[in-house]
Amino acid sequence: MTLVLGCQMLAAMFFTLDVAGDIADAGLGWHLSIELGATLALAAGVMVGAIHVRSLIERARQDQALITAARGAMGALIRARFAEWRLTAAEADVALFAIKGLDVAEIAALRGSAQGTIRAQLTRIYAKAGTTSQTGLIALFMEELIDPATTLGEDAAHG
Repeated sequence: MTLVLGCQMLAAMFFTLDVAGDIADAGLGWHLSIELGATLALAAGVMVGAIHVRSLIERARQDQALITAARGAMGALIRARFAEWRLTAAEADVALFAIKGLDVAEIAALRGSAQGTIRAQLTRIYAKAGTTSQTGLIALFMEELIDPATTLGEDAAHG
């Protein structure tokens, strides 16, 4: 988009100089009036495009800042829940892989463990988290991120 905008800017400058030269040589007639109007429209388009590109860049920066903040919040939430559930280091690793959506075979391969070991760890993790499945485990975190008031209310009721 920036490259297109740069080309349009060069074209607007060329046409502005061309029209100015033609008007200086021949005066302002109907043909040059139309050419001047087209040149001004192109220049206005370049300015609007520049403003739009600038707003897109700013929005991308804001989105990146929000993603960074969300990533930090998600990491803090995961660490807090793992500590609350008293997961072992191995269980925490397995739980994190499960939250990321990996299946038993993928987790076993990454950890260099047998699939049976991973299944047993997942069973313990689910029990400690109060859920029965990987989907349920993921849902616990999503629910808290989407509507923390719901989870806080449940915590108050259980506490």
